[in-house]
Amino acid sequence: MATIPEQYRYLIDQPLFAHLATVRPDGTPQVNPMWFGFDGEHILFTHTSTRQKFKNLQANPAMSLSMTDPEKPYLYAELRGHLAEVVPDPTGDYYVELGRRYGNAAQTPPPDAADRVILKMAIDRVSGRVETPKHLE
Repeated sequence: MATIPEQYRYLIDQPLFAHLATVRPDGTPQVNPMWFGFDGEHILFTHTSTRQKFKNLQANPAMSLSMTDPEKPYLYAELRGHLAEVVPDPTGDYYVELGRRYGNAAQTPPPDAADRVILKMAIDRVSGRVETPKHLE
C-alpha cells in the first residue's frame, strides 16, 4: 500500500468533494462526487450496501479518487487503489462524522442508516499536480 506524499496532504485534509470512480459490471466507469475522510492509512467513505457503487466494488474492488484544489483547480490529486474492507455502520455514525467534517454541525443519521457501511480504500498509487508547500522545499 502506498502512502500519501506530504505535498498532497493539504487536499486530503480539507473537506473537499472528491470524485470516486468504480467499474460497472459492463466495464464502463461510474463516477460520483463523494464525501471522504482519511484515517492515516485508508480513505474512508460512507455508503449503503444497496446501491450500485457498492455492488460495483463487490464485483471489482478497483477504485480511483480525484480531487482538485478549490483555489487553483489546475492542481489536483488522484488516488488509485482498491476496496480493502467494508465495515458495517448500522447507526450511521460515520455519516454523521463526515457531515460534521463537511460543515453541518447538526448532522443526524440518514434514513437509510440500517444499510450504511464504511468503505475503506487502500491506496496503491498517488499522482497529480500540486505546488510543494514552503515547509517541504
